[in-house]
Amino acid sequence: MSVGRVIRISGPLVVAENMLGALMYEMVEVGEDRLIGEINRIDGDKAYIQVYESTSGLRPGEPVYRTGTPLSVELGPGLLTQIFDGIQRPLPIIAGLTNSIFVKRGVKTSSLPREKKWYFKPRKELVGQKVSEGTIIGEVAETSIITHKVMVPPGIRGTLKSIVSEGEYTIDDVIAEVDGETGRTEVKMYHRWPARFPRPFHEKLEPTEPLITGVRILDTLFPLAKGGTAAIPGPFGSGKTVTLHSLAKWSDANVVVYVGCGERGNEMTEVLEKFPEYTDPWTGKPLMERTILIANTSNMPVAAREASIYVGITMAEYYRDMGYNVLLVADSTSRWAEALREIGGRLGEMPAEEGFPSYLASRIAEFYERAGRVIAKGDPSRVGSVTVVGAVSPPGGDFTEPVVMHTRRFIKVFWALDASLAYSRHYPAINWLMSYSGYIDTVSQWWSEKVGKDWLKLREKAMNILLREDSLREIVRLMGTEGLSEQDKAVLLIAKIIKDGFLKQHAYDKIDAFSAPRKQYLLLKAIINIYQKILEIINAGKATVAIIEEEMQPLFSELIRARYTIPNEQAELIQKLEDKIIDRLAFIAAR
Repeated sequence: MSVGRVIRISGPLVVAENMLGALMYEMVEVGEDRLIGEINRIDGDKAYIQVYESTSGLRPGEPVYRTGTPLSVELGPGLLTQIFDGIQRPLPIIAGLTNSIFVKRGVKTSSLPREKKWYFKPRKELVGQKVSEGTIIGEVAETSIITHKVMVPPGIRGTLKSIVSEGEYTIDDVIAEVDGETGRTEVKMYHRWPARFPRPFHEKLEPTEPLITGVRILDTLFPLAKGGTAAIPGPFGSGKTVTLHSLAKWSDANVVVYVGCGERGNEMTEVLEKFPEYTDPWTGKPLMERTILIANTSNMPVAAREASIYVGITMAEYYRDMGYNVLLVADSTSRWAEALREIGGRLGEMPAEEGFPSYLASRIAEFYERAGRVIAKGDPSRVGSVTVVGAVSPPGGDFTEPVVMHTRRFIKVFWALDASLAYSRHYPAINWLMSYSGYIDTVSQWWSEKVGKDWLKLREKAMNILLREDSLREIVRLMGTEGLSEQDKAVLLIAKIIKDGFLKQHAYDKIDAFSAPRKQYLLLKAIINIYQKILEIINAGKATVAIIEEEMQPLFSELIRARYTIPNEQAELIQKLEDKIIDRLAFIAAR
């Protein structure tokens, strides 16, 4: 391609002249070291390039080489278990090549392993038939958990002329040939897709199945559906990263894509060290066998941070097209927005609120709108989903700052972290008064059919108790509990049990780290039924809340401890404990 020349350098922004014919978002190689960059503005024959590597030492006059292609992601066997940087360079391989803990400038390597041979099982029955984008032509056992379905790449359709025999092949080997209108096209196990463009699908469906996370406050009070969108905003130290780790480890998604976008190096190091050691709780196999990690820490080039979430969600869409449920976790979108602000400032764009570019809202919308539950191309019976959860780190925990406000417009689940809860050691520190979910009605049928018919009613009663308790708190501060009715005192008692025995959860406890849907349901059902029994007793004038609390304290404590003393597989013991408490309450009422 034609060669331009560098005329100005400002941090990651490079301006080059003699770039007539260049395209927006075209990848280029800058300087003698051929640093990777992307064109994000064109003015006459000048191109403004954001460089994904350090520009230290780059000089005006150095060449700029066009590639003619946009920022693209290699999609094929070998993605799972990998650790990539923000532009899909495999970090372990780079570390081996450079013998350094830092990514050296200009280093290049294939995103997917070229020498590794995969055992390919073709669908021979398709030879001579019409195929189109998304048609599965064979399978590869990518890991012991995930079967990689090799699909006809987007844009290719015609008659499958030939396909290789079952055996071992590299991703560069031609495995099939398709005769189309433009001639014969060779198909390999992998293809490239531009990261900033959503992958095509046949139809988007309504999310109706919940994403089971094992976190009670999330699954029961503020559920997230597969194919849905959620945000976790919170100040420093409120537990965002631990919550995201729990989602990545315990959720029932088939594939997890974890994007560390501009986070501190020590937090990302913990992810990179711990995830390979984790065991997948659903299969008993290593967790990395269904995980892709993208690491772009705060000391890495800011431009690559901006690209990292697009690279991650493109990979997620690829596995969605195979029919898998994929969870994408972005930690954090605030750092991504800050990258947009820095790049916009260097481009001389007019800033909007708090210095962010005016197109911040549209960029956030573009990202979250790529989530969804869809019918894949090539097969109307193949349904997959991409669920997106983005952490937001507002300065000082200010939920009115632009990133949080714009994010709330495009997501349906809001898990608000509260520093005051974290300081009081209530984890997860999710504020049940500020959080909400827009999927309660759509997932309630699943809970009713699979877990318990009265799930929705129990959830509503629990939320009403928590809301009533919050309104009573101000009265208690002013007058004490003496001015409350017995019914209100019962609300305070049960609200404490709900908070300590249901909402609190220990992320590192062997039993409490993951709470199965059945255990969640039985635990909440026990608490609500006990509350109803207490109301019956005090309404009949047979006892006061003070008497009940004093005599029932040991059993109430046992109920609160049930979250970490009763394993998921023995959840029915909660029903026995409930019966025991109800019987004791009946005895008190009968005296």
